[in-house]
Amino acid sequence: MLKGLSDKLRAAIDKISRMGVVDKEAVEEVIKDVQRALLSADVDVQLVLKLSDSVRKKAFEKLPEGLSRREHIIKAIYDELTVVLGSEKSSVALAQKKILLIGLYGSGKTSTAAKLARFYQKRGMKVALVCCDTYRPAAFEQLMQLSKKIDVPFYGEKDEKNAARIVRNAMKQIKADVIIADSSGRNALEDTLIKEITDINSELKADERILVIPADIGQATKQQANAFHKALGITDVIVTKMDATAKGGGALTACYETGAKVVFITTGETPDDMEQYDPQKFAARLLGFPDLETLLEKARSVVDVDKAEKMI
Repeated sequence: MLKGLSDKLRAAIDKISRMGVVDKEAVEEVIKDVQRALLSADVDVQLVLKLSDSVRKKAFEKLPEGLSRREHIIKAIYDELTVVLGSEKSSVALAQKKILLIGLYGSGKTSTAAKLARFYQKRGMKVALVCCDTYRPAAFEQLMQLSKKIDVPFYGEKDEKNAARIVRNAMKQIKADVIIADSSGRNALEDTLIKEITDINSELKADERILVIPADIGQATKQQANAFHKALGITDVIVTKMDATAKGGGALTACYETGAKVVFITTGETPDDMEQYDPQKFAARLLGFPDLETLLEKARSVVDVDKAEKMI
């Protein structure tokens, strides 16, 4: 996942580790390496410059006790990378809910519906899948087959063209803790799509309206997220196809810029290939610095000592 970005960031971190003297010239060299790595992953230029300025500013501030200059700079890069990737892990409530998945053609909504169902199923919840996609001919069969594969109830009406009516009928028949409705897509956010998902939502009364976005659209995520949010008021985002593109950095950081929370990322084709998105762990994985966890623990312990002294 984002192997190219990870390799380049790790090379930058290795460079710091090998430096004899960590002066301003050396820091600039490392910052340029980080910039090239992020730009190659389709991260917005202005965001890269903002991150660079923050690292530059922190690099030669007073060192926290117990950290070397090298460790401090590595920690600064990690902190700033975490910020642009979303800051905090989003919580996922294990409660009764109705979820509406929305997105354009090619986003991977249908397979994501099964992955999301599997996520809740593994946590002991009764889940049902509803096919509201009346446009794509294979959508009904695909979701039905996926529901059989993970052994969850499925509802759909193959010949019905009114998606809202399908949802209305489904609500009368389905009994489950979590109901996930897979809606139709289009090539663009057209008026017909907006009306359809609005009508579906009126019947479903969704607790969560999740936008499914493929990582390979990169920075275009920003425009799409804003447009769907304006149309329906999205609550969360799932970024798909993270295993198959170099643009994933652009998609994740674009979500951060819109204020949309990425709750899951998908990393493969099977129902289990989805993970809860944690920006801190994701940043650590990208940097791949062998002693990063030790370094972060060291930094946290220093902060705790400072707090304790202030309390005393």
